Amino acid sequence: MFTLDVNIFEVNSILLTHGKGAENIGILHKQVGHINFQCLKLMKKQNLIGGLPKFGIEEVMSKVYETCQLGKQTRHPFPIQTTNISSKPLEMIHLDVWTTKIKSIGGCKYYMSFIDDHTRKVWVYFMKHKGKMFQHFLNFKTLVEKEKGVSIKCLMSDGGG
Repeated sequence: MFTLDVNIFEVNSILLTHGKGAENIGILHKQVGHINFQCLKLMKKQNLIGGLPKFGIEEVMSKVYETCQLGKQTRHPFPIQTTNISSKPLEMIHLDVWTTKIKSIGGCKYYMSFIDDHTRKVWVYFMKHKGKMFQHFLNFKTLVEKEKGVSIKCLMSDGGG
């Protein structure tokens, strides 16, 4: 999308086509983001596109562009599964370790995330080396168990090594 300053004194056209592809309505259709052909014809009628030859909707409606068809497809959202959400904090903690291509300012290349399944609260620990994982887990365990007054029941990981 582009911002259009409508306080201009005179606007002859918003879009001007010229050159080899100007006579091809299919190329223009792609250049303006696969806009539908009825809108293109309306824009032509209102002189918003300069240099565009006359075209009939019938001649362009026969063309089917794969990207247009894919863009019109919809997907239903994933169903919400409430069966595996814990009923109390710290019943299940999801753990994952991530890596980045570029080191942080502090020199960390890895980070470890803990997500409480019940509250969806997230804790993140940054690491320079993966060898610090167990120490970070112990620090996390001490912190949350003191804070909540209950023990961690289950620790869930993807087992990524």
